[in-house]
Amino acid sequence: MKILVTGGAGFIGSHIVDLYIKNGYEVIIIDDLSTGKAEYVNKKAKFYKLDINELNVNDNKLEDVFKDEKPDVINHHAAQISVIESIKDPVSDASVNILATLKLLENCVKYNVKKFIFASSGGTVYKETDKLPVDENHPTKPLSPYGVSKMAIENYLYFYKKVHHLDSIIFRYSNVYGPRQDPYGEAGAVAIFINKMLKGENPIINGDGNQTRDFIYISDTAQANLLALKLSLENETKGNINLKDEFKNKIKGDVVSKGRIESKNKINEITKDIPKNYEMIINEIAIFNIGTGIETSVNELFYKLKKITKANIKEIYGPQKMGELRRSCLNSNKAKEILGWEPKIDINQGLKLTVNYFKNG
Repeated sequence: MKILVTGGAGFIGSHIVDLYIKNGYEVIIIDDLSTGKAEYVNKKAKFYKLDINELNVNDNKLEDVFKDEKPDVINHHAAQISVIESIKDPVSDASVNILATLKLLENCVKYNVKKFIFASSGGTVYKETDKLPVDENHPTKPLSPYGVSKMAIENYLYFYKKVHHLDSIIFRYSNVYGPRQDPYGEAGAVAIFINKMLKGENPIINGDGNQTRDFIYISDTAQANLLALKLSLENETKGNINLKDEFKNKIKGDVVSKGRIESKNKINEITKDIPKNYEMIINEIAIFNIGTGIETSVNELFYKLKKITKANIKEIYGPQKMGELRRSCLNSNKAKEILGWEPKIDINQGLKLTVNYFKNG
C-alpha cells in the first residue's frame, strides 16, 4: 500500500510517516516546510517540497505527483493551524484549509485514490457545553474560522463519498502534544510552556487558566492513523464482521436519501438489532474523536510542568484568547469499539517524555 501524507514534515504528520514506514508501508510526503522541518522527513519516504495552496488551476505539479506515484491512500495533515490567525484573516485560512484540500480531493477522484484520512479538530468544531466528554454526535458550532474550515471539509468529504465513492476517515483530535511540537507558534501550550520553563522564563497563561483541554500524546495519535488503514467503510467492523445485507440496504436506501438523514427514529428502528460495538457510520464516513476523555486545566498543566522541569517561575496571566472553548474534552469510545484504539500514555508520562525531548533533542 502506498500512502501520500501531506504535512509529513510537520509535528503530527512526521510521526505518522515514521509509524507507517515502521510497519512496512510505502510513503510519499508533500510539505512546503513552512512549519515542518527537513530533519523530520523520514529518509525512507519520498519527499516533494510543494505548497498545495500556491498552485493555481493550471499548475500540474500536484497532479504530476498523483500521476507518477499513484497513491492508494491520502493522509491529509497539511493545514493552517492557528485559531488566532484564522480570526485575523479568515480568507487566508479558507484558502489553505478548504481550497487546497479541494485540489487534493479532485486529484483523488481523477487518480482513483481508495481512502482519504483527514485531520479535523475536536477542540474547535463542537458547540460549547458543560456536559463532558462529548461524543461524535454532539452538535457542532465552531467559534473560529479554523473550526469552520474543518467542518466544511467534513461536509465536502460526505459529498465526495456520495458522488465519487471516495471513502473517508475523519479524526477529530483533542489537543495533541509531544516531541517535535513547535514551541514558538501560537498553538501548543505544552511545547510553549516547556520551552519557556527550561530557559527559566515565565510562560503566559491566557485568561484565568481554568479553561480545560484534553491532552493526547503524539504516539497515541499516530497509532489511530495506523489503525485507520485497516478499516473498511463498506462492510467491515473492528471484528471484521460484515453487517447483514438487509441492514446495509435499509441504511443506504431508506435512511440516507436525497443526501440527508430523513429520520432519527428510522435509524434507531433499523439498527436496533446491530450490536453497538459494531455500529458503523450511517453516512458511510467514519468520524472518530481521538482524545483521553480527561480534562486538564491550563493551570494544572502549568504546575505539572513546573514540577517536572523544576523551574523557579511564577504564574503570569494574560488576556483570554478569542475563538476558543472554555472547556474541551472528548469521548473516544467509538474509536475504541470500531478501531480498537485507546490512549496508552497518560498526561504525567507524556509530559515527562516531552520535557526529556526538549532537554536532549
